[in-house]
Amino acid sequence: MKYDVILVGGGAAGFFTAINLAEQNKKLRIAILERGKEVLSKVRISGGGRCNVTHACFDPRELVQFYPRGEKELLGPFHQFCSGDTISWFAERGVNLKIEEDGRMFPDTDSSETIINCFLGEAKRLKIDIITGVSVQSFFKKEDTWKLDTSKGGYECCHLVITTGSNPKIWGLMQEQGHSIVEPVPSLFTFNVKDKRIKDLMGIAVPAEVKVKGTKLEASGPLLITHWGMSGPAVLRLSAWGARILADKKYQFCITVNWVPQHSRESIFEDLQEVRKEQSKKNVIKRGLYDLSNRLWERIVLSCDIAEDAKWADLNNKHLQVLSAALTEAEYQVNGKSTFKDEFVTAGGIDLKEINFKTMESRIQDNLYFAGEVMNIDAITGGFNFQNAWTTSYIAALTIANKNGESDEV
Repeated sequence: MKYDVILVGGGAAGFFTAINLAEQNKKLRIAILERGKEVLSKVRISGGGRCNVTHACFDPRELVQFYPRGEKELLGPFHQFCSGDTISWFAERGVNLKIEEDGRMFPDTDSSETIINCFLGEAKRLKIDIITGVSVQSFFKKEDTWKLDTSKGGYECCHLVITTGSNPKIWGLMQEQGHSIVEPVPSLFTFNVKDKRIKDLMGIAVPAEVKVKGTKLEASGPLLITHWGMSGPAVLRLSAWGARILADKKYQFCITVNWVPQHSRESIFEDLQEVRKEQSKKNVIKRGLYDLSNRLWERIVLSCDIAEDAKWADLNNKHLQVLSAALTEAEYQVNGKSTFKDEFVTAGGIDLKEINFKTMESRIQDNLYFAGEVMNIDAITGGFNFQNAWTTSYIAALTIANKNGESDEV
């Protein structure tokens, strides 16, 4: 089968590229090849089935700061197609997005099926061929034509777009084409922590500052105690920015947690001296300070060898020093990681130096393009990984449309 453009990978980036390309140049014959039985499977599970489409961050300079890998490279592309453009794109196709308190944006139906139906409907309207169950075995270039060997026979195209996400097999094929692959490691994972101070406290979320001992890694935000250890935005940010460092440590490391962020050990010690004066007859563990939950406060107090029936007046300065440290510099041993929900994100992929980010075309092979997570780009949770997909896909589509001499873009 011969096409003008073939997209390998039937996910978010593949569909967004194909749809924009078909709209900008209606003469092109376009196909999406997907190895699975269904397309858009990651879109379906995104955001717990709601699809976190993008984030309400509209300044490219601010937006790039959410990408541990890709920050520098995405600045130019975000000036061309940013979060506001994503909102408009979906609105023009009858999909309205809403902003939640933390900035995440979802379809107002709270269903990822809304996004999937939009893509499938647009693909059908634009006569894009969607071919599932096709595993690409190899591809090579002969003169100006890409030839693909697949589990369903041979395909040919002038322009080849790789939108397969974190696919080791495709990365291997890219190496055969002369591309370098940055070794993939997990990003966005939670920490496995077994510690009596947090045992059976699952569900408690606390604003916290978290640092990885022996490194410069630190993050702040809500920390969620889970049945396996710790999660929440603070931990996920650490896992994203520290993806390679923590992989080198084989996910065995020590963290320090400040349960009362923006307070130091010294300032807390002074506070506790005042509490001792003002609440001398009150039981120490009965009521949590600093908006900590009573259960967490109780565990922290008891971990300091303070008696369960102790009154504030019973505590000497040494007790207060130990409690101050437990609140601001608590150490926890991390032994392993767990995947964050079903949204597995990988740091690694096509080396960014080998891609022209003005066009999303390979610097090594003509008429070969990349979009989405197949590149060494990843972000923290919150809709940022999808925004990378929309932006890079849009630019790749525009490049191909213009190369073929006809673009309907205004």
